[in-house]
Amino acid sequence: MKHISIIFLVLLTNYQVAAQITHKRTLKLMGSRFDITVVAQDTTQANTYIDLGVSEITRIEKLISSWDPKSQTSKINRNAGIKSVIVDKELFDLINRALSISKLTDGAFDISYASMDNIWKFDGSMKQMPLDADIKVSVEKVGFENIILNPSESSVFLRKKGMKIGFGAIGKGYAADKTKALLIEKGVVSGIINASGDMNTWGTQINGEEWKVAITNPLNKNKAFALLPITNGAVVTSGDYEKQVTLNGKRYTHIIDPRTGYPSFGIISVTVFASKAELADALATSVFVMGKEVGLNRINQLPNIECIIIDEKGNLFTSNNIEINKI
Repeated sequence: MKHISIIFLVLLTNYQVAAQITHKRTLKLMGSRFDITVVAQDTTQANTYIDLGVSEITRIEKLISSWDPKSQTSKINRNAGIKSVIVDKELFDLINRALSISKLTDGAFDISYASMDNIWKFDGSMKQMPLDADIKVSVEKVGFENIILNPSESSVFLRKKGMKIGFGAIGKGYAADKTKALLIEKGVVSGIINASGDMNTWGTQINGEEWKVAITNPLNKNKAFALLPITNGAVVTSGDYEKQVTLNGKRYTHIIDPRTGYPSFGIISVTVFASKAELADALATSVFVMGKEVGLNRINQLPNIECIIIDEKGNLFTSNNIEINKI
């Protein structure tokens, strides 16, 4: 259930007002593109702030990466079905919040998706449908209810041998949140953390205007549906248009339902607006898997969270309280 979200065009005001500048640096972190934008007094100060942000993102990656054998996440996975693992409170709390989202979405979001065998391939090598029996086996070790947390000792236990957890659908959003909080603490008055489309903003542009994002039509990336302001909030998109495969005349997306092992269908893009990128990240993938009707209904029950859905025909649907100024 790899998370792909690259449909945002950030509109920046690149000029100096009242001895402030907008400075942006683009780099590769957590295996993805990150754009860190800050408002500062000069380039030297801006680079100092951005260096702090890079250090924070690197720290988080070392904590949550399932690819790093030295990480606490890898230690949890190695001990699946064997014993519990004591972890830092930060990681424990992140897993706990992930489980809450799993319950909220009836398992459409599940960090134990990492247990799935690599049945579906979206690199061009897949030429025929996988067997139903193989798909069924691939999800046998998936199930958030088998992630056992012990708050008294801050430990995590995966009940089944071969179980794995991964933060591909929540990690970049979490990193964006933590980096934003750190930079605010250090005195950065305004900025954007853009983690491959997992965006978190605070403050305003140096001309006093809100930061803005263009909601792009994934069927035609040269056109935008709308331009929306974001103030001290997060916006994340989950899309299926980057990786897909067509088998027997039917198109399959890389976003897999962890409950069934089959790709989700009917939607090509979900954008979620929330106060935290971590939450928006998880919900964007969840809505994709739950489908348009169930997903919108669930979002409409949550306070201060909105979403935009684009279906496979290019039709746009929104939650109840979002206002879109189409362009």
